[in-house]
Amino acid sequence: MTMPGYQIYSPPAPPERKGLAVTSLVLGVVGLPALLLCGVGLALAVMGLLVGIIAVMRGAGRYTAILGIVCSAVTLVIGGTAIFFLLSKAAECADSARYPDEPARRLCVEREFPFARHTAT
Repeated sequence: MTMPGYQIYSPPAPPERKGLAVTSLVLGVVGLPALLLCGVGLALAVMGLLVGIIAVMRGAGRYTAILGIVCSAVTLVIGGTAIFFLLSKAAECADSARYPDEPARRLCVEREFPFARHTAT
């Protein structure tokens, strides 16, 4: 019981810790342009997805963590689709029934992957 006019002291609430949630969001957003760096974005997206799941489970910065998970998932889908597309084109060029000799396969690779040119050493 308190005296009239006085209030019970209650300490201020501790600030919400959003470090993992923000890390997840940053990794998800940075992962998309990093896909152009030989797939580095896929590793960043996987880390962002894991950190985001941990942040959601802890409950700190829930909406930021969910946004980070979504960004990471989008990066993984885009990167996975790109890898599938590139590997299917490479498998097509490696088909020995279609391209029986080395010069024909090399021509297929140069046609399908214009950024990969053969250089003589």
